[in-house]
Amino acid sequence: MKSFVAKNAPIDKKWYLIDAKGVVLGDLCVKIANIIRGKNKPTYTPNVDCGDFVVVINAKDIILTGKKLDQKKYFKHSGFMGGIKEITAKKLLAKDPEKMIKHGVWGMLPKNRLSKKLINKVKVYADENHPHKAQKPQEVKVGE
Repeated sequence: MKSFVAKNAPIDKKWYLIDAKGVVLGDLCVKIANIIRGKNKPTYTPNVDCGDFVVVINAKDIILTGKKLDQKKYFKHSGFMGGIKEITAKKLLAKDPEKMIKHGVWGMLPKNRLSKKLINKVKVYADENHPHKAQKPQEVKVGE
């Protein structure tokens, strides 16, 4: 029996819709990372982009367990001395919930050139309005 290895030829990509209302952040990010890498397909190949697109709605309604809302901090650095900025998860969730989800998914992707392509396949929206209705995304349940 021969093993299958996917090529870089164009593969028809599907679109998935995930409703993040009442879903734990970590569970959501794992599901998204597996779909955009293509790990849910039998043709998965680690070095080829064989994943699908993911649209996440209701990002403002995600759940963080324990005391993470107050204790978890997100950092960014300007590159200059003393240029580090920090923001708590509670403030980031109120200000920019899309960034919180993308940051979580980015941490679950491999650190290489392929991950820069993969992260662009995640479309996150704070409420339930999104411009991807024409792609007819398939709904996916998380955490059940």
